[in-house]
Amino acid sequence: MNHTPNAVRACSIKPVVSTRAAFVMASLAFLFMSLPVRADVGVVLGETLDLGAERITGSGHSAVYLSRICPASPVKMRLCLPGENGSVLSSYQSLDEDQPFEWNIAPLNVFVYGVENPQNRPLFATASLKNLLEDNYRRKYLAAICTNNDCINNRDANWRYMVGATFERGLYVFVIRTTLEQDIELINRFNSHANISHFNGVTQNCADFTRTVVNSYFPGATHRDLLNDFGMTSPKAVARSFTKYAERHPEAEYRVYHFPQMPGTIKRSTEVRAGTEQLYRSKKWLVPMLIVANHELPFFAASYLITGRFNPQREAEQHPTIEATQIRYELAAAKSGNDDDRVEQLKTRHVSEIERGVGTPEQWKKYREEFRGVVNDAIRSEIIANEAAIDRFFKFLDQSGRPMLDRDGALWMNLPATADTPAMRLGISANNVFTPDSDSRLAYALILAHVRGELKSPPHSRESMPEFTAVWSLLLSAQERNATTPIDGRRAQERAVPEPPTSREPVSDKVSAIQRGDD
Repeated sequence: MNHTPNAVRACSIKPVVSTRAAFVMASLAFLFMSLPVRADVGVVLGETLDLGAERITGSGHSAVYLSRICPASPVKMRLCLPGENGSVLSSYQSLDEDQPFEWNIAPLNVFVYGVENPQNRPLFATASLKNLLEDNYRRKYLAAICTNNDCINNRDANWRYMVGATFERGLYVFVIRTTLEQDIELINRFNSHANISHFNGVTQNCADFTRTVVNSYFPGATHRDLLNDFGMTSPKAVARSFTKYAERHPEAEYRVYHFPQMPGTIKRSTEVRAGTEQLYRSKKWLVPMLIVANHELPFFAASYLITGRFNPQREAEQHPTIEATQIRYELAAAKSGNDDDRVEQLKTRHVSEIERGVGTPEQWKKYREEFRGVVNDAIRSEIIANEAAIDRFFKFLDQSGRPMLDRDGALWMNLPATADTPAMRLGISANNVFTPDSDSRLAYALILAHVRGELKSPPHSRESMPEFTAVWSLLLSAQERNATTPIDGRRAQERAVPEPPTSREPVSDKVSAIQRGDD
């Protein structure tokens, strides 16, 4: 796979709240969204990038989530300490490091958001911001194994996929429970065996690596789909077979976490596809298939429609918590027993659980309607020149500002002075956007742009309802401030990009204490 080029959850509308209350609500949302302190293994399914082989195959990426295993180094494992959120273990064709390692392991928060503390996650994504976080990770974690020029300076080096994955693609994590003994066995095996790459796109790819790791916990839990993937192992086949295994084992405490791609200037990722699905659904393959294999195309379509269909977003909506999964088991039992009253009660509970996580179409529609009023107010207050300026704001920040990382791991954007405006500083992490050092007018525009991006996105690209509610509270807090100096995005984009800042201290070594709850 190639790296992005350098150029480049139910609730009603909330009333206006104070900034302090907004921060509390945002913290509660991040508390909900952090993964639990329990023993888990999960299949990570990454959406497809419009780059390299993924552009052709639509295969996406596969990795392994481990809740109780953390990195002693990128190539060694240990049990997590209290407060640590686990890790993601992944294999690539080459990590481009000093040695041909088969795998790297990164802290979960770093893998997902690029930062150690999820409260420091940025509110938008750009290539330059991702590069900043990648280089910080390299200095802090990879110093001993990434010393050659190509590893350090090559923006396409595959180790960079281990940092801030949601900048570039959406992620689904399909999770079940493990035991301490299973985790210790995995640590001992990986730490004692040589970490040497045997990557092969056909027989030893990233999905084969995930399949091997997960099956070492639960033999036979994942497998290839020989028919739909033409003999190879695909990320979607591993995820699909794992969900089937989890649903057959009520004791597994199955649930699915969804981390959508961040809004920003990086091209949107797309849904993952199996082999026959890509041939059946992809427009780029339709004409070649009609010319070369027109007799086989109906077979491929039938194979996918009958045996290969799998919707990760639907899995996430149906299994957002352990409770939702348990309700489904109880519902199946009630249906088998013809207990109609119980069936209706359970259906209501299950719908409520789903709505709490992802929201209903009516709720999202109400937010969109309310947002139009907020935008009109921002225009009247001259925060933005017009509605189109919201869509240009991320690009404006990317072209006009320079991102930096402070010693506490928070992210900032510095904008230089121009003939019309003074130098400005904007907090672009969720927990510093409204601090005194952050320009309140720019902060308002940033939250407007973030919310607009979420409201325009399809479900597979959208935040959970608790996450969105937290940011919505920040938006109403910004509206309450009622800043009055306009931000002319079109004029501001013409600013010269300042010189890069001098060397910055890496983020502190504190570990995030934010943990996700299932309820």
